[in-house]
Amino acid sequence: MKEDYYQGINQLMQDYPNGDFEQGLSVNEAKERLLVNGPNKLETKKVPKWRLFVRQFHNMIIYILIIAALLTILMGHLSDAIIIGLVVVINALIGYYQEANASDALEKIKEMLASEATVYRDGKRLDVPTEELVVGDVVFLEAGDKVPADLRIVDSDNLRIQEASLTGEADSIEKTAADIVDEDVPLAEQINRAFASTSVTNGSGLGVVAATAENTQIGQISMEVEQVKTRKSPLMQQIDGLGRGVSYVVIGAAVLLFAIGFLLETYSLSVLALAIVTMIVGSIPEGLPATTSVILAMGVSDMAKNKHTIVKTLPAVETLGSVDVIATDKTGTLTKNEMTVKDIFLTDHHYQVSGNGYEPKGKIIEVGQAMVASETLKLFLEAGYQANDTLLYKEDRRWKINGEPTDGSFLTLYHKYFGENYESEYKEVDMLPFDSDYRYMAKLVKSANGKQLIFIKGSPDKLFPMAKVEDAYWTQKVQELSATGKRVVAVGFKEVSSDLEKISHEILFDGITLLGLAGIIDPPREEVIESLKDMRKAGIEVKMITGDHPLTAKTIGEKLGLAPKIQVITGQEWDQLTQSEKEAAAVFHQIFARTTPKNKLEIIEALQASDKVTAMTGDGVNDAPALKRADIGVAMGIEGTDVAKDSADMILTNDHFATMSIAIREGRRIYDNIKKSILFLLPTSFAEGLIIAFTIIMQQDMPLQATQLLWINMVSAITIQFAFIFEPAEDQIMERPPQKTGSRLMNRHDIFQMGYVSVLMALISILAHDWLLAQGLDQVTASTMMVNIIVISKIFYLFNIRTSKFALSKEFFSNKPAFLIIGIMVLLQLLLTYVPFMQQAFHTAPMSVVEWGITILAGFLILVITEIDKWVRMKRKETRLRELYN
Repeated sequence: MKEDYYQGINQLMQDYPNGDFEQGLSVNEAKERLLVNGPNKLETKKVPKWRLFVRQFHNMIIYILIIAALLTILMGHLSDAIIIGLVVVINALIGYYQEANASDALEKIKEMLASEATVYRDGKRLDVPTEELVVGDVVFLEAGDKVPADLRIVDSDNLRIQEASLTGEADSIEKTAADIVDEDVPLAEQINRAFASTSVTNGSGLGVVAATAENTQIGQISMEVEQVKTRKSPLMQQIDGLGRGVSYVVIGAAVLLFAIGFLLETYSLSVLALAIVTMIVGSIPEGLPATTSVILAMGVSDMAKNKHTIVKTLPAVETLGSVDVIATDKTGTLTKNEMTVKDIFLTDHHYQVSGNGYEPKGKIIEVGQAMVASETLKLFLEAGYQANDTLLYKEDRRWKINGEPTDGSFLTLYHKYFGENYESEYKEVDMLPFDSDYRYMAKLVKSANGKQLIFIKGSPDKLFPMAKVEDAYWTQKVQELSATGKRVVAVGFKEVSSDLEKISHEILFDGITLLGLAGIIDPPREEVIESLKDMRKAGIEVKMITGDHPLTAKTIGEKLGLAPKIQVITGQEWDQLTQSEKEAAAVFHQIFARTTPKNKLEIIEALQASDKVTAMTGDGVNDAPALKRADIGVAMGIEGTDVAKDSADMILTNDHFATMSIAIREGRRIYDNIKKSILFLLPTSFAEGLIIAFTIIMQQDMPLQATQLLWINMVSAITIQFAFIFEPAEDQIMERPPQKTGSRLMNRHDIFQMGYVSVLMALISILAHDWLLAQGLDQVTASTMMVNIIVISKIFYLFNIRTSKFALSKEFFSNKPAFLIIGIMVLLQLLLTYVPFMQQAFHTAPMSVVEWGITILAGFLILVITEIDKWVRMKRKETRLRELYN
């Protein structure tokens, strides 16, 4: 890819050996190259909608349910087949809706490209569609243009280009025709190149097309976005594994039971086949996908309403709870992307400035002594305000700038001291705009009394010679500010005659008075510092990936408290590493500076290769491939580019990185509740299967009808499981380590508890059923009580599963909606038992007070046994902790 990209640089040397760039290519040559190399546009490939839908059926549980539905159709049980089929279709539609509504990031990248370009052909300047640009074309750029392809700058006049979305640099970058062709220069430092989709903010220039279409930097990003393969979320991996495991066990048991039943010859072949299908349907947790989706969907809705978070794919909510590394962009994410003056050094004074960003709130405070209104300070502020061509304004309750961030910082500083509505007494006479050749700007102004001054600000190494500064004090202050990652701007003035009408460089070099220095930084977001503390408690590492200078990035990292000790690596250093070294470096370093979009993607892949569940936050086009590759990509909703938002799984609507810790807490709560719902659902499903299995082994008549099993599985299971949607987070949920990649959903005790609870439910139900028959009651009444025993046992078991504390503790009433849901379930059971048409459809009969008493006693017994188990585990844990600390 690099060879293709740089072939344009070599090509231009052949096309313009004499440097006559305004001649351009001939029209015929441009046509020939267009035919050979193709148009300058990005192509996208879309997955057909029908394929998305078919893909939803690729699931072991779904396969088994489809087979079960076909078998019930063959046996003439059409109503059972319809119910099973509806479950399959609903699950497929939910999955299809999620995938079909995923936005297309590549389409957004295409929208960023310019539609027309101004080129020279046959010595004439003309506008052509961007698609018709070819390598070797000479493009004319001016302020307001979008760069149409990747260019080698060959002529420039104060040309500055905004590349923040591509490189992460806040300020516009000066572009020159300097003869630099080193392929290893970081993207942000390639001053003789312009990149497609970036914007010209100042000046004009000429550039020769070096790369088009997918060979451009933005094109390579689009290809990476398209080729990036996303990983399934940890929970989805666990549920898939669980589904396969359950399916294998159920199918194995079904085959074994069929063989036993066939050999015993107790049942006819049709009755035995129906019993086996009934066992399969009863044992397979068909409500699991629907329940999981409902809990995720409710979590998504709650986060959008109350937590400033839009989640685009349901599994992404749960993935948050498993995240153990957050890789984040710096500019606009950890920092405000709003340059702010933090230090002012005058000849004998040092001031610090409070407040961050462009909002003019804050104070100027003198360090080490009481603040005294200084005329020199006022003149310094006036000079920074006047030597400026940026506009500061308020829109939609937010302060914004139109112009350069560094200039904007001086406007905000001015209003912090003088007030938002203060108007300067000075009026502009003439202005010398900033130019990359001399790196300063100046303005000639006239005061109300007719006195004229020139205010100037710019690079210290340019203003010091004008002020004839040889004092080591100023050099030392520049070094001190630079060492803390601050950008340093010098400010000065010169009094001139009242009849001067135009500024010249000669007047300035004739001598100015240096007023002082300003130390400027893109400030960290205040809320991020506390958020990072919360994340460290939760066992989550945060890593900064930025296009900024290493020193600046490290300074910001230290201010944020990114880690106790910060290790920095640059993109150039990263490129020299082997794959195994990259994996180690990704884990070891906290800051990755001067990175390319490709570096960002490789860092995410290296972290994932080290079994890290990785989140990536960002707002620029350069973040898109990494956002898509990460286990969960998080984009900024306000300042984020459309490309970043469409590549991400989640969008923070308030742009606050601190929202991440709130979202992670919610993700952990949702993970816990899904796990609880699974641990709650499976014992019931297995109990139903065991009832059929025990019946076949004991060669008795089937105690339950298929419709009764479907009622238990679909109606009661899903209804009761709604209670887990509202279950609050457990105490200290953010103080435990994240779920490890590849870990199992259920530990040994979970499997043990699931086993003994399902056996208890099955045995108690069978014993109660047989006892009623022994008392002379009919089969219909006995099976009705069996259905109610299973459902009521589930209700009691719910209180055990809801919390890791005892059921009858203060947590008992922490989930009030659960009692409403239980009430609905009890009402449904009463309808099932007493309403005539329900009795006919589900083969039920009324129950006596004694039968209800047995049912409630059976449920209470399940709760008591599981609570004793919980007590034993808590005691063992206390003993281990005492041994550990003693």
